[in-house]
Amino acid sequence: MKMIFKVLIIVLVCAILSGCGGGQKTITGEKISDKELTSQSDRQKTELLKQLDKKYADAKTHYELGRLYHSEGQWDKAEWEYNKTLAFEPIHHDAQASIAKLLVDKGDTQRGEVIADMYMSQASVSAKHSLLLGRAFQARGLEEYALSCYLQAHRLAPNSVVINKQLGNFYLMKGDRPNAEMYLRRAFELDPYQPEVAGQLGRLGVQVQMPRKMPKEAKNIDKMKEPKGQEGLK
Repeated sequence: MKMIFKVLIIVLVCAILSGCGGGQKTITGEKISDKELTSQSDRQKTELLKQLDKKYADAKTHYELGRLYHSEGQWDKAEWEYNKTLAFEPIHHDAQASIAKLLVDKGDTQRGEVIADMYMSQASVSAKHSLLLGRAFQARGLEEYALSCYLQAHRLAPNSVVINKQLGNFYLMKGDRPNAEMYLRRAFELDPYQPEVAGQLGRLGVQVQMPRKMPKEAKNIDKMKEPKGQEGLK
């Protein structure tokens, strides 16, 4: 009986010690402690702060530092760094969308809405920037703002293949088949050499025919099919 009692005590102590380590498993099953996670974050922040010591007017570094603070729930520090990003690079769509997301995360939704509206208004002079800001909002789960940006971009450039396709894909993701079909159809009409769009329309029950051979003049029909950075829109 005493032996069983001793075994139970040992098992209990091991369980407690294991729990005290604050360990957790990653998706791959790797064990990692909270201390290691904190240390990694601290190392990243230290490195970023060193970079700012060398070059303070570096928008990218301020943004990355803001992201770290944001992930830790240090709202004021994160907002400060995001604003510094915009001070050095006024049209930094990721920072703009991140500020709106931060305000939503901290429960200040009213101010977040005001800020988002302000950035959308600034982007309203350009279809390209409206699209890119919309993508930044969507990447952060702010889908209502993203849709507003996409529709704003469409009003500015209704015959853009990219914008019509973006709206079609957005509505498809939301399960809105009529709107998805309308915008994807338009994207295909503007540029019928898009097998991925033809496939999406096919899955929506719309039969379309791709031309057998692309004419030479159509090869460069839309340089912004998958825009990166600040390229132009068709």
